[in-house]
Amino acid sequence: MCQIEKCQTAIILAGGKSSRMGFDKQFLKIKETRMMDIVIEKLEKEFSEIIIVTNKPELYKDSRQKVVSDIIKEKGPLSGLHVGLKNSKSKYAYFIACDMPNINISYIKYMKEIIDKENPDACVTRSGEFYETLNGFYSKELYKTIEGQLNDDNRSMHSLLKSIDTYYVGENDARNYSPNWEMFINLNTKDELEAYIKKNNLF
Repeated sequence: MCQIEKCQTAIILAGGKSSRMGFDKQFLKIKETRMMDIVIEKLEKEFSEIIIVTNKPELYKDSRQKVVSDIIKEKGPLSGLHVGLKNSKSKYAYFIACDMPNINISYIKYMKEIIDKENPDACVTRSGEFYETLNGFYSKELYKTIEGQLNDDNRSMHSLLKSIDTYYVGENDARNYSPNWEMFINLNTKDELEAYIKKNNLF
């Protein structure tokens, strides 16, 4: 299993304009519990360091987690990867978004095993030509590469993955852990939130 000093950090991206939801998804709640807190509680079962990347750090002034903000602004998720990796204590960091509630610890452990064997720059899942850029691991050393890409005004996650040594977990292997692909679901709209609450009986 991946040594703790190698894969101890999980990073939650809490940015984005949330235009389809109609309000900032950092405020998403289920039964009066903030979804961010639900995600953190699940991640704490596997990681010793959790970092929240947000451009509204005042929301987390009482948080016990490390809170950081984008250094290179207005460049999308890649900016979050950049500052998260720069602040990570471990060699590899796991990335997830605050609106992705289905944390799959078994799959995380599977990816850690891959990292131990292969030592890639990144480990993400691929379905055909589509890449699941979150629910994946990235090497801390990438922050300099990402910084250069952002300074060239290239904010494409796919460009990053194609330019580095990326290990792609195939769809069939991933579905062994999440047959319905639920571990990659993110809640973008109020309808999706209501459907998630109903499906999981979270009234």
